[in-house]
Amino acid sequence: MSEAGGTRVQSYIGDPVSEAPVVDRDTLEEIFQDIQGDLRYDHELNGCLNCGICTATCPAAHYYDFSPREIVQLLWTENLEGIYDAMQEKIWACAQCYTCAARCPFGNSPGGLIMIMRETAIKHGMQSAKDVLRPFSRVMLKLISTGNQLSPDMINPEHFPDWGPDICKVDAPLKLLRQAIPMPTLNTTATAWEVNLKTSVELYTIWEMTGVLDQLESIDQNLFDVIIDIMDEKREDLDDWLEEQEDGDGDE
Repeated sequence: MSEAGGTRVQSYIGDPVSEAPVVDRDTLEEIFQDIQGDLRYDHELNGCLNCGICTATCPAAHYYDFSPREIVQLLWTENLEGIYDAMQEKIWACAQCYTCAARCPFGNSPGGLIMIMRETAIKHGMQSAKDVLRPFSRVMLKLISTGNQLSPDMINPEHFPDWGPDICKVDAPLKLLRQAIPMPTLNTTATAWEVNLKTSVELYTIWEMTGVLDQLESIDQNLFDVIIDIMDEKREDLDDWLEEQEDGDGDE
């Protein structure tokens, strides 16, 4: 880093012991420009004292090779190689609890910055994003096609074996426990699947127009194809229903 120029930007920091293939500079700059160009970026990154308060209070930092301070420093110094490297694994350790944002004396939000980096990783079809999102493909299918998350009744070891051994921890008398919660949608599995046809098509249109489906296609082609088929069928069903309504009005 040149002191004469008065810049904080680190023009190049490589990893001489890494066996990973070298990523060309244009790609690194494009990724960083996508991160920096996000409307939230300047709000989430204001400076860094390198005090370490964010890391000291971060739950994920106690269990993983992860440091919110490192993420902020990489972005603050525009260390393109380090940013790319962090996007391969480290950014996925964040639990998005935003304890870091609440404690930072500079008003930074490492959790918010990581959210931007995750979205950029998805946009660029990084393998890390594919690996992280693969176990949640069924949840994504449900959310995108209907707007509803899975009911807790559906999350069990039999239906989600790819979620690992910790899935057994959700085995509990959920039906009994939720009787204390006066919300009918939490008491039945069936209710969670009931979505108005028009609402479902409108939600799909939002995912389509905002570019969410384009990002999904780069991450999971099979899931993208399934969702396209489902929504094409729903659009046809909605068109048929609207025609029936018009014919009914004409008969009157």
